Amino acid sequence: MVLVSGICEEKFSLVSDAFKSNFDAGDELGASAAVTVDGKSVVDIWAGSRISTGDEWREDTIVNVYSTTKTMASMCMLMLADRGLIDFAKPVRDYWPEFAANGKDEVLVSHVMSHQTGCSGFPQTITTAQLYDHDFCANLLAEMTPWWKPGSAPGYHAITQGTLQGELLRRVDGRTLGKFFQEEVAAPLGADFHIGLPSTEYDRVAELDPPEKSIDQIVEVEPDSIAAKTFKSCVLDGTETGTTAWREAEIPAAGGIGNARSISRVHSVLACGGTVDGISLLKQETIEAALTRQTFERDLVLGLGVPYGMGFGINHEKLPLTPSARTLYWFGWGGSMGIIDLDERLTISYAMNKMASGLVGDTRAFNLIAAVYAALGKA
Repeated sequence: MVLVSGICEEKFSLVSDAFKSNFDAGDELGASAAVTVDGKSVVDIWAGSRISTGDEWREDTIVNVYSTTKTMASMCMLMLADRGLIDFAKPVRDYWPEFAANGKDEVLVSHVMSHQTGCSGFPQTITTAQLYDHDFCANLLAEMTPWWKPGSAPGYHAITQGTLQGELLRRVDGRTLGKFFQEEVAAPLGADFHIGLPSTEYDRVAELDPPEKSIDQIVEVEPDSIAAKTFKSCVLDGTETGTTAWREAEIPAAGGIGNARSISRVHSVLACGGTVDGISLLKQETIEAALTRQTFERDLVLGLGVPYGMGFGINHEKLPLTPSARTLYWFGWGGSMGIIDLDERLTISYAMNKMASGLVGDTRAFNLIAAVYAALGKA
């Protein structure tokens, strides 16, 4: 029987119960879950084990969370907009002139934020070693001819969104996105989340237990489809996160390493209107703009309708993720998640090492979400 450690306020005992149930069902190895309300931690729990050593999952254990990293990268982009350094309504070429090549002169920064550039994958198959070279990847995307008309529909930029955001940030700020995040977000908040992990922290990392299929095998599509081209342009299978090269690289769309506590700590800034514990990173109006729907066309990669806001998913009125209309969120391959409920000033986060196959959420995370709102009497 698993031992759940950490803190859980009595009001949210259902969350701890749901977390434990995921283990009892045999669906977990090691995991952490967190909930904040008004910036205060009301749930911060962990259980299970890391893989390589068999050590227990500890309070300071961290793990790769794949695309949940996108919420951190998008927050950095919101901060640039908040400071007047970038305008989402302007063309990418205004900040990155080389990107205008081959039919991309009208691609807007908002298209980058909402997966509508037409560049959902790299124009050629690249290795993971090449993925770690940001300049190489940015140059490939600058020279690329879009796979569909930019702005006409979304197509999930599984890896390339982070490259595009990272290059835009570097062009206007001078720093890499990982360095900006560390200096401007993680350090002020005391958040143990990293986009580019120092070697001194390696002994705390839980290794992922990958799914049976690599990322290019998850979606069953025609070989020449946009979805197939996207995932085959850089094939990931989950084992790459155990390497020094992956951990050190700054991969803003997929390489973030943290735990549920650190995800919720960062997200609490968004949930609380831009300021938490006296630390102000954003204005309320900038966060509200992120809730504005950019597109709700069928996603050409995921094959379903995703209501994209500015850098985040937003609630679907017919099938809402939460009872609150003003919700931002994203999930990571394997199951990790970050929920930001602006109505309740609430965050829900989850990070684990046993990967499920899904790209857009997992029942373990959904169980936790349901438990939180049941505890609030809003299920």
